[in-house]
Amino acid sequence: MLNALSDGLSSYALPFLIAVPLALLVWFCTGRRGDDVLDDAPATRSGAATRPAGPAAILIVDDSAVARAKLGKLFEAAGLKVTLAKDGVDALEQLGRQRFDVMITDLEMPNKNGFELIEAVQGSLDTEDLPVIAITGHDEMQARVHQVQGLYGIFKKPWNDRELLKRVETLAALRK
Repeated sequence: MLNALSDGLSSYALPFLIAVPLALLVWFCTGRRGDDVLDDAPATRSGAATRPAGPAAILIVDDSAVARAKLGKLFEAAGLKVTLAKDGVDALEQLGRQRFDVMITDLEMPNKNGFELIEAVQGSLDTEDLPVIAITGHDEMQARVHQVQGLYGIFKKPWNDRELLKRVETLAALRK
């Protein structure tokens, strides 16, 4: 399955996801059945990292213990593996230890704020493809976050649990 996800950050575009069965894409591009093309494909790189089986791993970064607990409960109840970090420095330590499928970060935090964390994540070869969702309690931050490229969602506090959970589950499924 080939998946394409729009971040919808333009003032005229809404986020959307297009999923195309890989066999259909192969047939369209080559005129051959997908199975025939896959037989001719080179073997996967031996050093390529694979995603572990099991529940999706979510990193939640927020300096508010209440927000961390609320988000953690939401995603654990949905069967996801949750790791909590209190700020950007703590988050980078967690990212060095484990692979995550999605990261949710507050923007205003001590030590290393959400903008600095996002920049570090996107600037690292190990994490550059990690989907990041930003949460903020301030309208000014929401306007500023629209300038950040590569975000997969912006949620204002208080967020809608159902919408946030759906976004995270969709992004995590695309990474598996």
